[in-house]
Amino acid sequence: MMATLNEEIRAFIVESFLFGDTSRTPGDDDSLIENDVVDSTGILELVAFVEDNLGIPVADAEILPANFDSIAKLAAFVTSKRGGLQQDDAA
Repeated sequence: MMATLNEEIRAFIVESFLFGDTSRTPGDDDSLIENDVVDSTGILELVAFVEDNLGIPVADAEILPANFDSIAKLAAFVTSKRGGLQQDDAA
């Protein structure tokens, strides 16, 4: 079964920022910045992940907490950039 977009983002966050520590795995709506999961450099890593792994171009003006501060916000941003199609719909 293909992972959902939220699961794919969460797996990247756990691997890249929590070094595999699943005990600190953030919930979909948890702030990644306020919970010290990512810092400004981490946001840039998330941007690179979205561009390289998900194939979504990110403009500088789109690098905002409204788009990148939680798994849910990031998934909604990616979905909107894909034209509203969920990953499963596009397959």
